[in-house]
Amino acid sequence: MKKISTEDLKKLIQFQIFEITEHYFYKELSKRVKGKNRGVLEKISFDELRHYNIIKSFTNLELKENKFFIFKNLILTKIFGLTFAIKLMENGEERAQKNYENLINNFEENEKEIFKKVLSDENNHENELLGLLDEEKVNFIGSIVLGINDALIELTGALAGLTFTLKNSSLIFVVGFITGFAASLSMASSEYLSKKAEKDESALKASIYTGITYIITVIFLIYPYLIFKNYSFAFILTLIMALIVIFITSFFISTVKDLPFKNRFIEMAVLSLGIAFVSFIFGYLLRILFKVEV
Repeated sequence: MKKISTEDLKKLIQFQIFEITEHYFYKELSKRVKGKNRGVLEKISFDELRHYNIIKSFTNLELKENKFFIFKNLILTKIFGLTFAIKLMENGEERAQKNYENLINNFEENEKEIFKKVLSDENNHENELLGLLDEEKVNFIGSIVLGINDALIELTGALAGLTFTLKNSSLIFVVGFITGFAASLSMASSEYLSKKAEKDESALKASIYTGITYIITVIFLIYPYLIFKNYSFAFILTLIMALIVIFITSFFISTVKDLPFKNRFIEMAVLSLGIAFVSFIFGYLLRILFKVEV
């Protein structure tokens, strides 16, 4: 074995930490699933530990896992589900493969074979992980997106108009909630009829996902009006809440569907905030035109 350069040693240390971190993450993840999925995750966890020990033979260092990374990803898994976690880790696997490939050429032939075996394992992990992607919330992602998108666009616009027409937080909350609740039932019914027309056996579930995500988004958006008397401040918080929902939704969809996050976030943000601005102008003009006083 030839002497490892300082730069290559730093890369190996990063790989080593990454491997032991993945080992513990997949180990914890395997405890949360049953059947075949558990066996696959346990096998991947074992492989990552083996990779850690292989790299350790080059660095001669005992390194600790990144506990924050594990904690953060387990929380995200709890919120967004197994498929999200797998996709998130798959992205990490792809980056690791590219880094391994760049590093291999700096070693002797016999050492290259060792790293090529690690690379082969990482490729196999990707295929094994993709084989686990069968989760209800992902199968109904179209219905979830429909509920969130419509609630964001429709209610943000409605609240903008109501805010500068009614100018009363309590009244805006009541009217906004009634509007949102009625719209959620309407969207759920529309989704059911649409899926039923396509002879989709999961029409009822799809409508439930649409309705629930719609009403949850509504609650997020109107909540500031319940706790703040200042309607202008409440509206600003509503816009911030809308951006948070857009960020979370875009992050989830871009991860599980392999779509660019930035483009989706900007598109949803521009639509929601643009309609809110137009509705604000419309509500303001109506107030002046009809001399509404509340």
